[in-house]
Amino acid sequence: MDERQADNGTEGDDEAAAVSRFVERFAAQLVQAGMTRMPARVFAALLSSEQGALTSAELSGQLKVSPAAVSGAVRYLAQVNLVSREREPGSRRERYRVQGDQWYDALLERDAFLRNWQTTMREGVEQFGLDTPQGRRINDTLEFFRFLEKELGSLMQRWAAHRAEHLDG
Repeated sequence: MDERQADNGTEGDDEAAAVSRFVERFAAQLVQAGMTRMPARVFAALLSSEQGALTSAELSGQLKVSPAAVSGAVRYLAQVNLVSREREPGSRRERYRVQGDQWYDALLERDAFLRNWQTTMREGVEQFGLDTPQGRRINDTLEFFRFLEKELGSLMQRWAAHRAEHLDG
């Protein structure tokens, strides 16, 4: 046992506690932003793992939850493009990985949703008419979605330039 371990308990315990604090803090913030609790915890655990990838068993052990809870969380996170699944070579086990560009991919996915929502809002405006309260509310929503779509495109271009300058170089 080295001096640090003798003075502070085991180094691994300290590191695990620090990781756990980060996971729970970030997960709580994601929950406040609208994500459900278990996907938030799984995402934070993957984000804070050294390799950016963990198996279901590793996630279950770290988060002290059932494999079924991890499975449901991963299914949701994969649907919103925040994690990907990969097979371990020569094994049936899957590893769940968070990518470095997961936020970019998730926002691009939202762009497709925005276009679909705009179509529905346009139909709603036509159905109710701008001379009705619901038609005006739906039109306000349509304009907001148009604004978001326009700004997301510009934002993604600026992010690519920023990333190239600060992270990829």
